[in-house]
Amino acid sequence: MSDLFSKLQKTIDSLRPIDEETAMEVLNIDNVDFAMLLGYANKLRVKTQGDNISICAIMNAKSGSCSENCAFCAQSAHSEAQAEIYPMRDSKTIAKIHGEISRDTHCFGVVTSGEGLNDEDIDVLIKAIKEDKNGVEWGASLGIISDEQLLKLKNAGLTRYHHNIETAKSFYSQICTTHDWNLRADMAKRVKKVGLNLCCGVILGVGESKKQRVEAAMEINQIQSDTIPLNFLIAIKGTKLQDIPPMQPLDILKTVAMFRFVNPESDIKVAGGRVHLRQLQSMVFFAGASSMISGSLLTTPNCSTGSDRKLLADLELGLKNYDNI
Repeated sequence: MSDLFSKLQKTIDSLRPIDEETAMEVLNIDNVDFAMLLGYANKLRVKTQGDNISICAIMNAKSGSCSENCAFCAQSAHSEAQAEIYPMRDSKTIAKIHGEISRDTHCFGVVTSGEGLNDEDIDVLIKAIKEDKNGVEWGASLGIISDEQLLKLKNAGLTRYHHNIETAKSFYSQICTTHDWNLRADMAKRVKKVGLNLCCGVILGVGESKKQRVEAAMEINQIQSDTIPLNFLIAIKGTKLQDIPPMQPLDILKTVAMFRFVNPESDIKVAGGRVHLRQLQSMVFFAGASSMISGSLLTTPNCSTGSDRKLLADLELGLKNYDNI
C-alpha cells in the first residue's frame, strides 16, 4: 500500500495524472487505508484549486419530451417517468431567476432538454444574458449546438458550456442508442475550440464496471475539461435504470478521489446524486471535490443552499465568488 501512496505523492508533486493501474488501486483501496487516501486527495485539491469551494446553481429552462433515449433520464420521451413538460422559458423569467442568485454563487447554468436548441431559443437565452444584473457567471447546457450558436452565446457573455460524455465509450451503447459517444465528445471539444470553459463529466452507478469508470476519467483527461461534474445515479421510476441500487458512500468517495488524481488540475464538481453520501457529505471535499451544485436540480432531490453553506462553514472552507476569483 505504501507504493500506492508514493505514486499519489508523485502526482501531488508533479501534477502528472496517475495511470490506469493506479486508478484501479484507488477504487479498490481497503477501507483501513481510506483515511490516508483522503489526506492525499485533499492535498492535491488544495494545491491545484485552493481551499475555497465554488457553488453553482442551475435552472431547467425547457423540460421534457426529449427525443434522445438516455436510460437514466426522466425527461426522455422514451421514458415512462412523470416529468414536467414545458417549452423554453422566456428571457425575463430566466433573467429574473439569475438575478436572484447570490453573488457567492460561482455560476448559474441554464439547462434545456432535447438534442439541441434552434436559433429562436438561443436568442431567448442571449437576451436574458444581456439583462444581467448581478455579475454571476452564466453557463448553459443546451445539448448539441453549432459552432455559430456557441460563438453567439460567447459574444453575449456566456462563459462556460456544459456537455457530459455521460459514461465510458465502451459502455455508452448500454445507456443511449439515439446518438453515439463520439458525437458527445466532439461537442465537448468544439466548446474548447471556441474559447468557452468546458464543463464535461459523467453519470456514475449506471451499471458500468470500475474499469469503465477509470476509462471515463481517462477520456475526460484527454478532452481536458476545465470542470468535471460527477453525477451519481438516482434511479427514477419509469426510466430503464429504475431498479439499479444507489452507489454506496465509500464507493462514491473513492471514485471522486480517483477522478481527482486522473485529472489533477480540473475542478471536480459533485452534482446530482450526492445525497447518496448521507452522513458523509462533508468528506467529499477531502476526497478531492472542489465545487458542487447546490439547490434545485432538474428531476432529482438535492441539498439546499442553506445547508450547503452551513456545511462549508463547519469545515472552515471558504466560498469562491466573483469578488475573489
